Amino acid sequence: MAQLTQLELANWAALYAATALCCAIALALSIVGAGVHVCRERAWEEVRSVRQAILFVSKLWWLWQRLYFRSTPVIIAIVGGFAMTLRWS
Repeated sequence: MAQLTQLELANWAALYAATALCCAIALALSIVGAGVHVCRERAWEEVRSVRQAILFVSKLWWLWQRLYFRSTPVIIAIVGGFAMTLRWS
């Protein structure tokens, strides 16, 4: 197996850093989006029992998951575009 050159190592580190940054931004935006959605609908007012609280938390989790995973194609496009600008050899 061939060893990576310094340039390749730097490029891979830059790609991992770009991916982490994009994921952090997507995480923050999805949390804010879920919070705004819940606040607009005042969904917590329906919670009156433990069972309803458990269902509320699971619905909130699912809402956040949908918002976060919708960003996956965008993250792939951004990081892929960034990778195309790097010189690998």
